[in-house]
Amino acid sequence: MTKRNFASTLLLVVFLLAAGCQAAPTPSASPASTPTHAPSASPAPTPTPTPDPVEETLSAMTTEEKVGQLLIAGFYETEAGEEARSYIQDYHVGGLILYGRNVESAQQLTDLTNGLKALAGDGIPLFLSTDQEGGMVERMPPEIQKLPNAYDVSDPAAFGSALGAECAAFGLNTDFAPSLDIWSNPNNTVIGRRAFGSDAETVTQRGLACLTAMEESGTIPVVKHFPGHGDTDTDSHVGLPVVDKTREELLEMELLPFQAAIDAGAPAVMVAHILMTQIDPDRPATLSSEVVTGLLREELGFDGVVFTDDLTMGAITQNYGLGEAAVLAVEAGCDVLLVCHETGSVEEVCAALLDAVDTGRITEDRLDQSVRRILTLKQNYGLTNDPVDLPDLDALNARVAAVNGLA
Repeated sequence: MTKRNFASTLLLVVFLLAAGCQAAPTPSASPASTPTHAPSASPAPTPTPTPDPVEETLSAMTTEEKVGQLLIAGFYETEAGEEARSYIQDYHVGGLILYGRNVESAQQLTDLTNGLKALAGDGIPLFLSTDQEGGMVERMPPEIQKLPNAYDVSDPAAFGSALGAECAAFGLNTDFAPSLDIWSNPNNTVIGRRAFGSDAETVTQRGLACLTAMEESGTIPVVKHFPGHGDTDTDSHVGLPVVDKTREELLEMELLPFQAAIDAGAPAVMVAHILMTQIDPDRPATLSSEVVTGLLREELGFDGVVFTDDLTMGAITQNYGLGEAAVLAVEAGCDVLLVCHETGSVEEVCAALLDAVDTGRITEDRLDQSVRRILTLKQNYGLTNDPVDLPDLDALNARVAAVNGLA
């Protein structure tokens, strides 16, 4: 199976532009005498259309490659070994996610991300992702000092800049942050101080400052956990949280930070496994077309990439088969499915999605919609499979110290 890479496509664009946009030769001067009959005008040359790299790449992909782009896989290695190789080369996954289990040291993390990129070679660049939030959720190697929780940050812009710089320094290009949840329920332990505040105005202002700084760092920020995980008392890692609020109540509270982020051009949103009983009483948000397509896309106007939270979390696996959940998520309008735990999960999800495409349950047009969004996001952020050098650890720690007020 042939996969055309972005670099080759962009070279093609340059070549065609050079060929199609050369200046016409200057006509010779007219003679002094005026001809009896004016010469007929030459027809204007037909301009050569500029190729679209995304469409060129999409048209060259097989169905298996397209389905693979919908997946971000978790793996258990600390090096680019057989498990990662299989996901990248056999299943064509669009990206991988790194957890603490994958990180041992600064040199090891640098070698790991470079090794993953080498496995992808000249193929479509990978989402190399993590959920580096600081505080309660840290994914950096031990040589890097810890950032505070979002709730305790005094300068959210500097905080976002540090998050983005940390990821980029180690070859990671996608961060599942910032959290735009409002910590309005004091019994909520899964969010808690991961939130920027306990009211909509604070979370909106501080969250957007962090988001903007992360974008400026070149790291893709994925705001979460839509439509808001702050007023729950169940951890979606182990069960299904329930929010019993009307659409109007959500628009006046939980959705305000997300609407502001969308208006500011947020490129990606992660949807949570939360049952919004007054919007869709049957399916959690991740699997609900009423939430993803109706609320997020149509009502709030989001046209970027929608990521699911990890489909292997208890909120999903206790209520659905993994393969069926993956198909429902795509039907709901999600673009990228996180499959982060349990050996065999990626294989199960791939098989279910391919079967859904083969039977027409997921149409080729619907599949192409998501792949097109994914490729566009990767192109817009200039993702490549180029290696990175071991970063300047002192410089990174100086950034962290500044956020912590120690500089």
